[in-house]
Amino acid sequence: MAHELNKHIVCLGGGVGTSNVLAGLKKTDHVFSVITSMADDGGSSGKLRKGFGIMPPGDIVNCIASLVPDSQKELAALLLHRFPGKNKANKAIDGQKLGNLIMLAEIQRTGDFYKAIEVTKKMFGVTANLLPATDERVNLSAVTKDGRRVHSETTLDLAMYSEPHGLERIYITPKNPIVNKKVIDALSSADIIISGPGDLYTNQLPVLVVPEIQKAFLNSKAKKFFILNIANKPFETKGYAVDNFIDAMAQHIGVFPFDHVVINTNLSIPIPHDYPYTYVSPSDDSEYSERFIYGDLVNESFPLYHDSSKLAKLLLKHI
Repeated sequence: MAHELNKHIVCLGGGVGTSNVLAGLKKTDHVFSVITSMADDGGSSGKLRKGFGIMPPGDIVNCIASLVPDSQKELAALLLHRFPGKNKANKAIDGQKLGNLIMLAEIQRTGDFYKAIEVTKKMFGVTANLLPATDERVNLSAVTKDGRRVHSETTLDLAMYSEPHGLERIYITPKNPIVNKKVIDALSSADIIISGPGDLYTNQLPVLVVPEIQKAFLNSKAKKFFILNIANKPFETKGYAVDNFIDAMAQHIGVFPFDHVVINTNLSIPIPHDYPYTYVSPSDDSEYSERFIYGDLVNESFPLYHDSSKLAKLLLKHI
C-alpha cells in the first residue's frame, strides 16, 4: 500500500471516461496505475491492430495524453491529433491519431509493447503505470436480450447489428487470456480502485470479466469506486437507471463489490440534438443507496462527459 497521503489509485477502463478521471487527479501526489482493455478492434486503433498484428494502442495513448503536464498542453494535443485522410493520397492514415502511430513506431523499434509504452510515456513526461489488461489481444462478444450472439467490440460499440438492440451479457475469447503479473500486483497493492466512467459493456466490463483480473479485483482490500456515466449511450445502455448499471456489474462479477457509486445530479444542461443520449437519472430508491455519492459532475460544455475538475474534487473527499 502507498503512504497514507500518497495513495495508489488503479483505474480500470482506459477510454474517455478514465482519461477524465486522470486529468482531474493528476495534480495530486497520488500514484496511478491504469489497466486498459485489449478488446478494441475498431477505429484507428483497430486498424493498426488488424493491419500490423499489434495490441490496440488507442486507450493507452488517450491516458498518456490526459496525464501530460498542463504546462505541455500542446504535446497532449499533438498526441490526439487525427489525420483527416480526405483523398486517396493520405487514405493510409485516414482518421489515425498521431499518438497511435508513435506507439506503432515504438513497438516496431523496440519489438515489445511494454517497452513502447515506457518510451512513449517518458517522451511525454508521464510517470503513471499504464498496463494492458491482457498480454494477448482478446475478442469481445455479447448475448443480446433476445438471445442472439453478436461479435466484435466495434459491432457492440456502434450497435452494428439488427434490432431489437440491448445487451444481456458480454464475454471474451480466449476465455482466460494471459495476464501480466504487473496487473495483478497493481490490483493487490491498490489503495483505491476506480471503474468508470466509460462504456459499460465495451470498456469497463471487458476488463473485469478477465478471470485473473476479476479474482484479484475481488480479493483486493482497496476501496472500490464505480463512477456512473453522465448519460446513457444509445443501444448499449438505453433507458438504464442506476440499478441497471449495478445489476449488470453484479451479473458479470457475481457480486456488487463497490464501496461507493458516484452519481451526477445535474441534469439541467441540454444535451446537443445531434447526440441521441439521455441523462442517467439519480435515485435514492436502491438497496445500495447508502453507498451513493452525489454531485454536480457534468461538463457544461459537452454534457455527455464528466467535468474532470468537478469529478476529482468529489473523489478527493472520499479517497
